[in-house]
Amino acid sequence: MPSKKAKSNPSFFSNVVRFFKRLLLFLFLFQLGYIILLKWVNPPFTITQLSAFFSGDGLKRDYVALEAIDPDARLAIIAAEDQQFPDHGGFDWKSIEKAMEYNKRKPNRVRGASTLSQQTAKNVFLWQGRSWFRKGLEVYFTKMIEWVWGKRRILEVYLNVAEMGKGVFGIEAAAQSNFKKSAAQLTRNEAAQIASCLPNPVKYTVRPLSRYVSIRSGWVKRQMNQLEGDPDIQRLIYDRQSGLQSKE
Repeated sequence: MPSKKAKSNPSFFSNVVRFFKRLLLFLFLFQLGYIILLKWVNPPFTITQLSAFFSGDGLKRDYVALEAIDPDARLAIIAAEDQQFPDHGGFDWKSIEKAMEYNKRKPNRVRGASTLSQQTAKNVFLWQGRSWFRKGLEVYFTKMIEWVWGKRRILEVYLNVAEMGKGVFGIEAAAQSNFKKSAAQLTRNEAAQIASCLPNPVKYTVRPLSRYVSIRSGWVKRQMNQLEGDPDIQRLIYDRQSGLQSKE
């Protein structure tokens, strides 16, 4: 005759399975609700921001609406980080393929191919790192914000949460920290300099102007000149209601 303990095992495991199913469902609904909420509400904090604060780098940020960011600043970020941003669905497969080929040839010098959408997903929902688990989550959140937020909201959030200096997050804080002005008042050259520091904003500084930023900002401005006539780019950098115009 089976013991009572043996009879209870199936029930115990069923309860465990049921618990984890409910937990996974709760987590899924919670993150889905959070993604939808962030379509209109700015992220209260990110893991990268908290890491900078607790590591002693400080935390400077000032979220602003996309309409309060100069068109040249928006254009500079797209030119520097993701020129295919208006056209892809979250991933630039050609750049990913090129990066993979490069990394095979030079494994000690890793090249990334993250789009603005991927960087936004990582900055808002995840942590810094290169593990396959984190990368898998990045793929999921990238597709979700592409579907739920749309390009303008992704660009707006990126411009507010990306690290643009040591402990400096967002274009408004970067403009105030480096040039003592708002993001709405940045010149073309100033916007290009801020965008040029993004590969490593702690190492490549705007003030004092690092050699890398000085050289790269010239390239960024040339890319801006080529991109600004594209209708898809214009829909992201200009606001019809506000009548903002790009500065020469």
